[in-house]
Amino acid sequence: MKFTIRQLEYFIATAETGSITLASARVNISQPSISTAISHLEQEFGAQLFIRHHAQGLSITAAGRALLREARELVKKAENLYSTTADSSMSVRGVLSVGYMLTLAPIVMPELSQAFCKAFPETEIRQVAFNQEGLLEALRRGDIDVGITYDLDLASDVSFVPLVGLPPHAVCSASDPLRRKKIVTLKELVAQPMILLDLPLTRGYFLGLFMKENLSPTIVARSPHADVVRSMVGNGYGYALFNARPRCEVALDGTRLYRIRLAGPQPPLVLGIATLKQLQKTRIVQAFESHCRERISDNCIPGMAPLRAPRDRGAPRAG
Repeated sequence: MKFTIRQLEYFIATAETGSITLASARVNISQPSISTAISHLEQEFGAQLFIRHHAQGLSITAAGRALLREARELVKKAENLYSTTADSSMSVRGVLSVGYMLTLAPIVMPELSQAFCKAFPETEIRQVAFNQEGLLEALRRGDIDVGITYDLDLASDVSFVPLVGLPPHAVCSASDPLRRKKIVTLKELVAQPMILLDLPLTRGYFLGLFMKENLSPTIVARSPHADVVRSMVGNGYGYALFNARPRCEVALDGTRLYRIRLAGPQPPLVLGIATLKQLQKTRIVQAFESHCRERISDNCIPGMAPLRAPRDRGAPRAG
């Protein structure tokens, strides 16, 4: 074999990012090293793997796509050798691929992953963000080992370990009259302009809250990006519904947000760990699952504000 696993990793990073520059940043290696690795693979396999576009990145060829499928599987098997050795030696080491919901990307995962790698210095976590549908498909394809996500549309082939329930709440701007309320009903919100977090399944969950009460919200704008929704809310476009409760009290543009509790027993989204049932959990997956159980509970969620609102302080500010 005249190629290395490292060269395949550089090729995979380039194929997934569509850019040598972005691949260089992902794997923390120089651009010339990546270019050299790709050229070596093209010579070794006698096929062009990418089409170079001046100032517009790369496009993967049909031969490149075929190699990408096999390369991912080979690299995955190579990484599993660490887990196999670790299982026999009772140590935790190796690479863990973790998928997580887009809305959790800037909130839960950084602190959770950093704490795990500090607890187990011989491990590495590779993080990938998805919507819920994409995350479940990535589990089935073997692209990720475990998912940190919500209990949305989970099929029978997915094992889910619940960690904490996150009830929905409304978020409004400093100028919104809703800010003066400690609790608001869905009926009160119906006539108010709503900014919808428009992700597959998440969208249906929020709209379903209204449908259960035979109500229909007044949606004036929508976005699949939570930070966009939060900035629109902060600028007075309307209110939004969320389950995640980031500690930060302002949107990315600096506008202040305020969180309001929804009246009634609203069904929460349950945050938990998803794995594929048919796969045996390696030691590193088991360790990560235990880590999540220890770090995520009603009393403490990485990156999030406490579930219980402070007393005697009026309406709590939003995160």
